[in-house]
Amino acid sequence: MKSSETETEKKDISSGLQEREAKMKTALTIAGSDCSGGAGIQADIKTMTENGVYAMSAVTALTAQNTKGVQGIFEVTPQFLEQQLDSVFFDIFPDAVKTGMVSSCELIEVITQRLKKYNAKNLVVDPVMVSTSGARLISEEAIDTLKKCLLPMAAVITPNIPEAEVLSGMKITNEDEMTAAAKKIFEDFGCSVLCKGGHRINDANDLLFSGEGTFWFRGRRIENPNTHGTGCTLSSAIASNLAKGEDIKTAVLYAKNYISGALAAMLDLGSGSGPMMHNFAAEGDFKDLGATLTAAEKAAKERAQV
Repeated sequence: MKSSETETEKKDISSGLQEREAKMKTALTIAGSDCSGGAGIQADIKTMTENGVYAMSAVTALTAQNTKGVQGIFEVTPQFLEQQLDSVFFDIFPDAVKTGMVSSCELIEVITQRLKKYNAKNLVVDPVMVSTSGARLISEEAIDTLKKCLLPMAAVITPNIPEAEVLSGMKITNEDEMTAAAKKIFEDFGCSVLCKGGHRINDANDLLFSGEGTFWFRGRRIENPNTHGTGCTLSSAIASNLAKGEDIKTAVLYAKNYISGALAAMLDLGSGSGPMMHNFAAEGDFKDLGATLTAAEKAAKERAQV
């Protein structure tokens, strides 16, 4: 009898843990590593964690970079990227997926194939193709593969102005042209489009074009020269909120609020364009064990009640 009760207790514990794990929403970033921590998967993981989801990553490339620029890139093989994706999806299925810079056709094709295989949901594509200065970051062939394979699978894509020009084939110099370009991208690829204003049109106003209509997100300009990783952060915050069940419009609004806070915290590191303060809302005080455990237990109970 005692043995039977023990087995029952074990099953109850296991069931309870599985149920609790199911309450914790998860998100996967597929992107490159930034050893300086301001962009790439490092920024994505910080953002996802701060936005209340469990973050996972599949690395497309290792980079040597800092606030001054990129000094080196080591791309992973398609086979190893496939292994990473299989490992994640087989064990902890993500509630949302975000992709960042993927520079080769082969890697884009692997990502597309695995996301289709696992029927991935809530895909946010940050189509990292052109820098805000206008410099091309990936080849024309890779851009074509991205357009053909990955963009039609996305729930939302987040191009800056130069990227929106490439995707739409249109010149963008004002808000009307921004709207027209976003509409064309939506019609061509069937996904919602968050066109980021940037310094060429405006500084904080972004346009969302979706099946529900056109929505402007009017932001407040924050005078902060440290903007390394803003694109990664915004797309990861959107993915996090989609993972939690928000609709695209709400997910974008919450993501915009988050990135505004990260910029407004005025972190100043490095001698170039530095990173934002992703953990601006975290207290980070673990001096008292009792208080720490009480906070952890409270979080666990709240998650179980969701």
